[in-house]
Amino acid sequence: MSYPVYLDYNATTPMDPRVLDAMLPYFTHQFGNAASNAHVYGWEARDAVDQAREDVAALIGAESKEIVFTSGATESDNLAIKGVYDRYRIKGNHIITCLTEHKAVLDTCKHLENAGADITYLPVNHDGLIDLTQLKQAIKSTTILIAIMYANNETGTIQPIKEISEIAKKHDLIFFSDATQAVGKIPIDVQKDGIDLMAFSAHKMYGPKGVGGLYVRRKSPTVKLTAQMDGGGHEKGMRSGTLNVPGIVGLGKACTLCQEELLTESEKISGLRDELEKELLSIPDTHLNGYTKNRIPNVSNIAFGFVEGESIKMAFHTYIAISSGSACSSASMEPSHVLKAMGLGDLLAQSSFRFSLGRFSTEADIHFAARHVRDTINQLRNMSGVWKMYQEGKYEDREGWGKVM
Repeated sequence: MSYPVYLDYNATTPMDPRVLDAMLPYFTHQFGNAASNAHVYGWEARDAVDQAREDVAALIGAESKEIVFTSGATESDNLAIKGVYDRYRIKGNHIITCLTEHKAVLDTCKHLENAGADITYLPVNHDGLIDLTQLKQAIKSTTILIAIMYANNETGTIQPIKEISEIAKKHDLIFFSDATQAVGKIPIDVQKDGIDLMAFSAHKMYGPKGVGGLYVRRKSPTVKLTAQMDGGGHEKGMRSGTLNVPGIVGLGKACTLCQEELLTESEKISGLRDELEKELLSIPDTHLNGYTKNRIPNVSNIAFGFVEGESIKMAFHTYIAISSGSACSSASMEPSHVLKAMGLGDLLAQSSFRFSLGRFSTEADIHFAARHVRDTINQLRNMSGVWKMYQEGKYEDREGWGKVM
């Protein structure tokens, strides 16, 4: 076993060696530009991209022509939201999203607010779920887009996607979902789910960093986007720039592997997750953050009451690699905006950690992590005057820990 044990698969995944093998020829002797139509090097690259487009589409129940390749989910989020806003602004300027979205969605919406957009940020309950009644009530005559993520990156909570899409269709609205944490982990079918736009990224499913995709529905309805990058008109004019052929090949191979192994892999990973969760929740005054009835199979977000979050982080980092929130904002000392939206106080949110497992996680990893976490929490609490007062029934919650639910 090597240290630290990696339990941060929601931040990024190690590349599967089979993905790397598929990519290598396109770095060396098959190095052509997919837009070069006059010679065999370009044809080989174009054929590889076409095959990857088929492989990606097959994983999510789409048509190959509905896949736009991007640099990753953040770019896909920007292209989807800004692209819809610019294209349909004549119809309206109102967008509905959620407080627990990834920063790539929230910050894009804030950018559009400064440009004149009207944004509604729906709250969530303590499980992290939106209220469908509130969604219906938020719709205006000027609403053009609903943007709700498929599965939360911090808690794994899966939103009621089909019900949201039905509401969108009833009101003739476009439905966009950031499915970065769901694609490759659970079965997704954009047709059955009723999704019009969907973002995803290769490095969350054992592919390379720097490449991702955006699903754009072609019919019923036909979704049109205003490009956010101008240039040579690549990707049907929606995303100019020379295609990252090796990365796209890697994304396609990663999607194929996920499709072939999804059910068995999910069963294995969820079993390990449940085992780890059982051990961690046996520690006194701990709590699972998120929705237990419908979530992706690899994530546990655990709150450790009455232990300072920074002390936990310092004690963990040598032996286990985990996150205290989204990897994109983990350097910040601010408590997780997701957990705060779910009702946790600042201190409890800061002492919550995400354990995310993956393809290469083992039982040995789980047993080691459980022992290390238990020993660390016990040690830190033994040094805490607050914990001693709490145990003796003398503690008044003036620091904002709140009750561990």
